[in-house]
Amino acid sequence: MAKRHCAGKCRRLRACRSRRRSAIFPPVASPRELLRSIREELGQIFLERDELIDGALVALLAAQHVLVIGPPGTAKSMLADEVCRRLTGARYFQWLLTRFTTPEELFGAVSLKALEEDDYRRLTTHKLPEAHIAFLDEVFKASSSILNTILTVMNERRFHNGREVVEVPLLTLFAAANELPEDDELLALHDRFLLRFVVDYLGEDFRFLKLLQARPAAARTTLPLAALEEARAGAAALPVPGEVLRVMTDLRRELRAKNVIVSDRRWAQAVGVLRARAYLAGRGAVGDEDVPFLEHVLWRDPAERAVVRTTIRELLRGYEDEVQVLLYQSRELREYALRAWDTDELRTRAALEAHTKVRNILAKVDVILSQARTGRRPLQRVEMLRDEIAEIEREMLGRL
Repeated sequence: MAKRHCAGKCRRLRACRSRRRSAIFPPVASPRELLRSIREELGQIFLERDELIDGALVALLAAQHVLVIGPPGTAKSMLADEVCRRLTGARYFQWLLTRFTTPEELFGAVSLKALEEDDYRRLTTHKLPEAHIAFLDEVFKASSSILNTILTVMNERRFHNGREVVEVPLLTLFAAANELPEDDELLALHDRFLLRFVVDYLGEDFRFLKLLQARPAAARTTLPLAALEEARAGAAALPVPGEVLRVMTDLRRELRAKNVIVSDRRWAQAVGVLRARAYLAGRGAVGDEDVPFLEHVLWRDPAERAVVRTTIRELLRGYEDEVQVLLYQSRELREYALRAWDTDELRTRAALEAHTKVRNILAKVDVILSQARTGRRPLQRVEMLRDEIAEIEREMLGRL
């Protein structure tokens, strides 16, 4: 008895010590949890920017770059700055580009000491080659020489500095423009931004009022650079099921038929975007629910955005919409059969007609279900719709 009492007392003491340790040293959040907290906090600051916020964090996870198209005053540079502030130890560089911008402004002045040794080297301290996150406003207005250097930094994460080729720590480059370029020499730069967003001023009055009443955040969730690397590795390791790859193949075919042509490189990089999106959402694998995010990857001109969005919707959920329409038709047939008829003969004839048509509708639904099952599409909602149609068919049969 004494031994049991002693053992119970020891367990209580251990539990008490464990609670005290937990109070002094709270559990450390995982990189994914920290990113999701950052995402939520950014959503409170940047209203009507949920997709852009996701795009910024996905770009960090997938090592890609973001282009934002929209008028001045839509918080484009503020978002990039805020994202950088969330990364402990990250360096931020921001610049407005014009046709008069010089290489010294972006990449640093030429070292006079190095020139004495016939080495044309730049002093890159606090400049783009040393930044982890950068924001370039009016990115398409710079000169060709500057744009070519920016391309190398973006693509290869390298900067040619004198006799050396230096690895740059750039994680993500955010760029903004009021409009897309029309000059052919700028198209290469435009294509290097895998994620593209179009933003405008706030549309909803209640969000505008919230903006006017906004106060600075009391605290920021931060993420060490080492934790970001861990998160990037975790995102890159997420599996992409074969059915998702088949959806991408079907999507490519459908977009080609609508004259929306996407390069093979962009499709390959899109897989990384899907992995990052699934990681940010807290999933253990890429799923159909991540594919709609490719709306921000697959268009070249803003006019194509609606085409891409509609095509993705039709491919993933179009069969649901089709069955929903068939359900509406079945309900209308039931109302037709249940209306007040003058005679029993007319009532029976209406029920027979409704039953025959609903039975044909049910056959169409079964074909759609079979096709969706072959494509390994989610079937739960469609099966629920089918069950309701089948119940209507049985009800009509019972009235004969």
